[in-house]
Amino acid sequence: MRPEILYPFFAETVSLPGVGGRIAQLLEKVVGRRVLDLCWHFPVDIIDRRNSPKLGDIRHEQMVTVEVEIGSHDAPPPRTKRPYRVWCHDDTAQMQLVFFHAKGDYLLRQLPEGEKRVISGKAEIFNGQLQMTHPDYMVAPNKRDEIPAIEPVYPLTAGISGRVMGRIVRAALERTVELPEWLDPALKKREGWPDWRAALMALHHPEAPGDVDPSCKTRRRLAYDEFLANQLALALIRRQEKRKKGRALKTEGPLVEKLIEKLPYRLTNSQQECIAEINTDLASPHSMMRLLQGDVGSGKTVVAMVAMLAAVQSGAQAALLAPTEILARQHYDSLTEMSEGLDIRIEVLTGRDKGKARERLLADLAAGEIDILVGTHALFQKDVVYHDLALAVIDEQHRFGVEQRLAVAAKGTSGQGMDMLAMTATPIPRTLTLTAYGDMDVSRLTEKPPGRLPVDTRTISLNRLDEVVRSLQRPLEGGARIYWICPLVEESEKSDLAAAEERFRQLDQIFPGRVGLVHGKMKGPEKDKVMAAFAGGALDVLVATTVIEVGVNVPEATVMVIEHAERFGLAQLHQLRGRVGRGSGQSVCLLLYGHLGSENARARMKIMRETEDGFRIAEEDLRLRGAGELLGTRQSGMPDFKVASLEFHSDLIPMARDDAKLILQTDRELKTDRGQALRVLLYLMEQDEGIRYLRSG
Repeated sequence: MRPEILYPFFAETVSLPGVGGRIAQLLEKVVGRRVLDLCWHFPVDIIDRRNSPKLGDIRHEQMVTVEVEIGSHDAPPPRTKRPYRVWCHDDTAQMQLVFFHAKGDYLLRQLPEGEKRVISGKAEIFNGQLQMTHPDYMVAPNKRDEIPAIEPVYPLTAGISGRVMGRIVRAALERTVELPEWLDPALKKREGWPDWRAALMALHHPEAPGDVDPSCKTRRRLAYDEFLANQLALALIRRQEKRKKGRALKTEGPLVEKLIEKLPYRLTNSQQECIAEINTDLASPHSMMRLLQGDVGSGKTVVAMVAMLAAVQSGAQAALLAPTEILARQHYDSLTEMSEGLDIRIEVLTGRDKGKARERLLADLAAGEIDILVGTHALFQKDVVYHDLALAVIDEQHRFGVEQRLAVAAKGTSGQGMDMLAMTATPIPRTLTLTAYGDMDVSRLTEKPPGRLPVDTRTISLNRLDEVVRSLQRPLEGGARIYWICPLVEESEKSDLAAAEERFRQLDQIFPGRVGLVHGKMKGPEKDKVMAAFAGGALDVLVATTVIEVGVNVPEATVMVIEHAERFGLAQLHQLRGRVGRGSGQSVCLLLYGHLGSENARARMKIMRETEDGFRIAEEDLRLRGAGELLGTRQSGMPDFKVASLEFHSDLIPMARDDAKLILQTDRELKTDRGQALRVLLYLMEQDEGIRYLRSG
């Protein structure tokens, strides 16, 4: 149960004065439905209204608050587009107040001729005349204190003005109450951080532009609170998962030995280290929760296969979950090839499998006749029952959040916890790894298999497009296959799809019958058919939007052309480049750029030429673009922080992680005064998963 002290925070916005159903609906679009959401809706700028010059001293556009005497009203004739003008003056000059679509009777009441008024807004010189269009405030001199000296500027949505938003946020803040202090006193003192509510109030009542900066002390205090809740919840989940009685799997045995023997190459040191770490987990009587990070082409699949064989030779089953059908079928093909000569049965199940064939497969799975099942989310539908599932491998982990991981873990059979190995080829900076996967141990593959040459990466202006197209003739004659990635189209009348179709038509004229096209709007089977034709050699050139980004494996593809490379993020360019260089021959990646206007775009191109180290690229990407852009919190695996910004506050994450670790060592059930305050924090930051695990612990 949520503590009573937090009830005001979780009240609906419609309970605030002046917020009816219509306003509440508009607020929901930009802020949310609750008082708490308004607390996290921080100003992005300030309007300083303290400047009160004489009218005669105003020489340029500026924000002013001036006391004037109202002169004549110049109302426009009916049904004309002329504005309504009101003249006013002080003892140094005169000024026009300009109103469009104005109601004359309202203005006559607000600005009676001959009376004094205090006016605040933006003054400007237009055709040599001082004027102010639609003043923000017009009050009698005795009500001057109704005009805020400094006004916060909030992000808005259509239908809610800045003043209305400010009033609603102030009403929400009045509902907030002091909360018990959950920070370590020594840390709070060292950082010079204020109390929680004082920090919240200061952020909404800025005194200077620096007070709305994400790196100011008050914002850092609240960001730390959010990271601490995140790390504490992950640590509680991790502790609970580790407590689950797992089973010790046989990591050594004939299946694993045979597989390693028949590999056409020696495992890299990095692969051997990761296998040893995974084996230690598998052999222990507790559940494994491990993330395997490895660059494209670093050999994650072999490592995962060794882990799955440990389950099989222990008499149990393993499942490999991929985010898309293309990837699932590709994993199935490579595992089948890898396990040739081993006495095991591997099957594939996707949403496309229907009818009798699906029923037979499910019956065999439940009877324990299938050792390894590969597939998409279909693997965890209700009617998919395993005989004895001991290990789940999840590929491209960043598409699955903590909740999805826990749902998969619950599929374990025989009442025991299940081992889970997550894999990603998306290099993730260490700080982000902590926030997204703090509930998991991490293994990293840092080497490429022997015999792979680095990809020759070049940047070329799009002005030389024809030359690039002509240059493809030679590699095609030599039996190479080519990816041509079409740009992400920015705000323009053309869609990504239109750009891809146009390039396909052009290349198809030059290389008739040898060019295929895949894009996100195609249906699964249609897409798979083209991909299969390209992988099998029936097509030599594949024009694609970014749907081929993750995991597709065609060793014969040795040329990657990326159009408008400056529009892609570093991690994405790196992923795309990883589609080539998978065989033993030399591969080339051509980054075609249109306009390298920004420093950022130039830096990205330079890093791509300099390195193929995905982890360095990820760190650079975080530095250059910030985390929201980097992984797109749109991908469900990344937590969506409300207060903290990974761009500005990532240095706080390791601190929060250490703090969470220490808290649970010294106060396992959060029973002390600080522990009780931390329970309030978990509820405030909506880390209810963590609370549930605390209770069930």
